[in-house]
Amino acid sequence: MLAVLVGLALALGSTSALARARDPGVGQTPPGTARGDGGDETVLVPAGEFWMGSDTGPNDEKPRRRIYLDAYRIDRFTVTNARYRRFLRATGRSEPSYWGDSDFNGASQPVVGVDWYDAEAYCQWSGKRLPTEAEWEKAARGSDGRKYPWGEQWDSSRANSRESNLDKTAPVGAYPGGASPYGALDMAGNVWQWVSDWYDAGYYKRSPERNPQGPERGKEKVLRGGSWTSFPSYLRAAARDSNTRVFRYHYVGFRCAKRLP
Repeated sequence: MLAVLVGLALALGSTSALARARDPGVGQTPPGTARGDGGDETVLVPAGEFWMGSDTGPNDEKPRRRIYLDAYRIDRFTVTNARYRRFLRATGRSEPSYWGDSDFNGASQPVVGVDWYDAEAYCQWSGKRLPTEAEWEKAARGSDGRKYPWGEQWDSSRANSRESNLDKTAPVGAYPGGASPYGALDMAGNVWQWVSDWYDAGYYKRSPERNPQGPERGKEKVLRGGSWTSFPSYLRAAARDSNTRVFRYHYVGFRCAKRLP
């Protein structure tokens, strides 16, 4: 919970970092991308092992170990306000927090101010589900255990973080240079992302080695990826955070996933 509360007092924003992040050619649609009936894009994460966790990070990331996952698809982008609006119209669900805030309600910006229940309901409505914590991490870092989606070294031009000084969310996909090995965008920064798992600081020490689903119960749900308010350490692919299922703020969003038949 501490990490999502860090950085609420930011310096005055600028758009220079966002302009630098637009790297022509890097944002091309990756192989294996599929487009759903609603126009949403998913990327393929093939079956196999990957390195999960970190032996050099906080204790809740330890131990670093090999995990096997079946193949699945995950949204290329976090869910946007435009897509969430269709969900609201179809279901009559209440508008999320910050829906009327011009800093966060652009059509191509990620929806924020959604709690875990909102995220789960949207994913089910769209024929998908929230990713597990393991699925999210593999999609972010690939099979080689890299520190960030793009590699080992921090690069402020590849993600919307506290260092970007935008003071708000960027449109999804605005940092194509930050793409993960599978082509998923904004896996580091912009918004923290809900996943399906309950949070347990010691879960990695006893989790199964194949398709872990997280603890059976808990008090908080896991958040991943860091946000526009976060320092680089929270944008590492292994970084974990959590909050209650009813938590809503202007740096929390989500993306969906689905297992292949």
